[in-house]
Amino acid sequence: MMHEHGKSDSDIVAVKPTNKAEPSAAESVEPRAGTKGNAEQQSTRRAQDRESVSQALERIRQAARQRKKEQFTTLFHHISIELLRLSFFAIKKDAAAGVDGLAWQDYEADLERNLEDLHERVQRGAYRALPSRRVYIPKPDGRQRPIAIAALEDKIVQRATAAVLSAIFEEDFLGFSYGFRPKRSQHDALDALVVGITSTKVNWILEVDVQRFFDEVSQDWLIRFLKHRIADPRILRLIQKWLKAGILEDGVVTVSDKGTGQGSVISPLLANIYLHYSLDLWAERWRRREATGDMIIVRYADDVVAGFEHESDARCFWDAMRERLQEFSLTLHPEKTRLIEFGRRAATNRRQRGLGKPETFDFLGFTFICGKSLRGQVPPQAAVPSRSHEGETQGSCGRAASANAPANPRARGMAEAGRYGLLRISRSPNKLGRAGCFSSRDH
Repeated sequence: MMHEHGKSDSDIVAVKPTNKAEPSAAESVEPRAGTKGNAEQQSTRRAQDRESVSQALERIRQAARQRKKEQFTTLFHHISIELLRLSFFAIKKDAAAGVDGLAWQDYEADLERNLEDLHERVQRGAYRALPSRRVYIPKPDGRQRPIAIAALEDKIVQRATAAVLSAIFEEDFLGFSYGFRPKRSQHDALDALVVGITSTKVNWILEVDVQRFFDEVSQDWLIRFLKHRIADPRILRLIQKWLKAGILEDGVVTVSDKGTGQGSVISPLLANIYLHYSLDLWAERWRRREATGDMIIVRYADDVVAGFEHESDARCFWDAMRERLQEFSLTLHPEKTRLIEFGRRAATNRRQRGLGKPETFDFLGFTFICGKSLRGQVPPQAAVPSRSHEGETQGSCGRAASANAPANPRARGMAEAGRYGLLRISRSPNKLGRAGCFSSRDH
């Protein structure tokens, strides 16, 4: 636990011209100069908001980067009207409404008054989170995925709070974490995995699936994890309001001490914080102390793929990870979590033992396959859209993608992006280290 305290910077509020003029009926037919001026004022205000918020968040980010054990005690004032306004405009205009039934366009009709009222309620503690509306969307395997849709004002405040928290925790997250993070996409995670498999002596792949992760997260442990960096009680109370607001389904509100409400705006960040402390830091430590050969790992939200040089390392990690996650109320899916022989030498090794072709595995909608090119050479392991995600997956896996995969103009830069993405946990100065791989030479 970290105990050093520090204060964040003071408010920076940009001075902006007010705009109370309403367009007349004639203006809707033939805009006048005044209408153009109003649009320009709104554009100027948005630009001032971005500049003001960006400067404040950058100071938080620098403090988090320079003082890794800092606990931030005064963050609440950063949830300003400027940040709330930017958060509102970041919400999709056609997003589904929550239990309030309030649409984006309705809230925008009197935006400034609504934001001033919301900001005042948040700052004096009168803001109350509403239950999220439960809906279900189909999964590729035919099952239904529960999604929580928050009320509009909850979305606004959650997005603003997530921006403040991200400025801190993004400086702590490890390089092999990709899900729902700024400037990190599914393609980056896929390419990082390809680089890891083709640049190291990986012979075994552990495909990890955390069962019902978003529904099973311990809220008590989540708050404890947040307190590693957040010592502002008002921020913590705000998060607890969302966790305790409950889920509305069939007219009944259910409140639980588990889960983050998958589908809510702040849920992905809370999930990354939970897995950072419960899994990522532990996995990096296990590699340093226990692994006897090369090891790679890529995590996208609760989907994890780990690669190992030795089968014994893979099985030891699997057993240790199962016990580790159980300490934090999480369990591995007994069917989806599996160990397979996979890598550059897998096909040859299996053929020498009289076994069939290496198995395939899926990651982020792509199926990874061990194979040979038309010239008989062993290429980087191919990644093709999996059948269960056909029609859903866009882009390609950099240089490892199948020709059947949809084109991606960023493909040429994916290899370097993957290397950068894992660089922060690298301990080897050579090319293996640049790819973010855990090599036995790191010990």
